[in-house]
Order: sequence, then C-alpha cells, then structure tokens
Amino acid sequence: MLDDFIIRAVLAAVGTALATGLLGCFVVWRRMAYFGDATAHAAILGVALSLAFSVSIFAGVLAVSLAVALLVFALSGRGVAMDTLLGVVSHGALALGLVAVSLVPGTRLDLDAYLFGDVLLVSVENLAVIWGGAVIVTAVLVRNWAALLTATLSPDLAFAADINPRREQLILTLLLAMVVALSIKVVGALLITALLIVPAAAARGIARTPEGMAALATLIGVLSALGGMALSLRFETPAGPSIVCVAVAFFAISTVGARIRA
Repeated sequence: MLDDFIIRAVLAAVGTALATGLLGCFVVWRRMAYFGDATAHAAILGVALSLAFSVSIFAGVLAVSLAVALLVFALSGRGVAMDTLLGVVSHGALALGLVAVSLVPGTRLDLDAYLFGDVLLVSVENLAVIWGGAVIVTAVLVRNWAALLTATLSPDLAFAADINPRREQLILTLLLAMVVALSIKVVGALLITALLIVPAAAARGIARTPEGMAALATLIGVLSALGGMALSLRFETPAGPSIVCVAVAFFAISTVGARIRA
C-alpha cells in the first residue's frame, strides 16, 4: 500500500495534522505565533546545512530549529522586547537560510519544495519519521497536559501548585522545534505556522473547554489535510497551500457559526 505515492502523501499530511493539532492550541493560548515563525524560518538554514554536509534533512532542520528555539528562549526577558527579538531572529534566519541554500550547488531548483512543501515526494522513511514524531509530540502533551495548561492559564497558580512555568515553556519550545522539522516536507517553512494556528483558531470559537478545543483542533487539522490533498489532486494545485486554504475555510465557517449562535 505504501508503494503508492498518493497514499504516502495522504498519510504524511494526516500525521502532520495530528502533530500540529494539540500543540497549536498552546501556540494560540500563549500567543506564540511569531515564535513559531522564527523557528520555522530557521528551518531553511537547516536544509542548507543538511545539503552541504550530506546529512538527513530532518536531522539538520531539527538541529537548527532547536538551536534557534533555545536561543530565543534563553534571550527572552533579558531587556529586549520579545516582538523585536522574534522579528530579528525570524527574518534573519530566513535570509541567512536562503543565502546559504543558494551557495550549495544544485539546490536552487528545489527551494520551493522547502518553502511551500512537496508532500507528493514523501518516502516511506519520511513517513516513519512524521508519524513517529507525531506520536512523541502527542504523548508528551497528553502526559504533561495538566501542568502545561496550568502554566499557560496562570504562572502564579502554577507556582502555587509546585509547577515551574519556565520548564513547561521549555517543553513547548522543544516540541515546537520538532513539529517544524516534521512539517517542512508537507507544508514547507512558510506555511508551518499557519497549520499550527488556523485549526486551533477555528476550534476556539466553537469549543467550550480546553480539552474540547484540542480535540476539535486536531479533527479540523486532519480534515484540512484530507481536503487539501483532495483539492491538490483534483485541480493540480500545491498540496501545502491547499491544506492551509481548507483550514482557513474551516476558520471562516466556525467564525460565522459562532456569531450566528451568539
């Protein structure tokens, strides 16, 4: 079954949606969208280093994404405004990555695949990495759900409950870097943050509890992946942008529905 590239593409898109569904809720709750952009843009530098040193794209992207995420985490709250810091890191990492890719022979034509994704080229090995990573991300979030949610809602309440908010933020930072590495093959560096934010934002207007929002965001992400792949195959459009377009349609429907219900 996995010999069919369409089946592999669909499974990769669904696996990515599962990884981004739960984590996306915390990105929305903590207003980490720009943080996600900075980490995602750094992925291009990881691609360039992977090609230059002939190592796995996933390994290179994960290493650079982790380094950038930890750098921002370490510098936060040290006198530089967070939006300024993220702006410098985000655009600086993207520019440095694009320049680095241009210096690696034979990669100029492949740049669009890393910026916007190329899920139709997913291999069985890529599929194993995506689903393995999705399981790890989901397991960590479920296991630490109560602590992460408490630290997100109120750092003071977290301290009272003997929970270190800084540690929980670090966990989210590391998971975000992993999701960036998992998603670059499917939606590309420029659309990863959209896949994190849009399904969660769509679920936020409908759900009544944090757990309900997480479940609904995951469902919307999976449906967006399936719908985007169907559109891509039917109209021969890029798969990554098609997935995001379907997610935006879900957001529009949920927003209108919430206003009508109100």
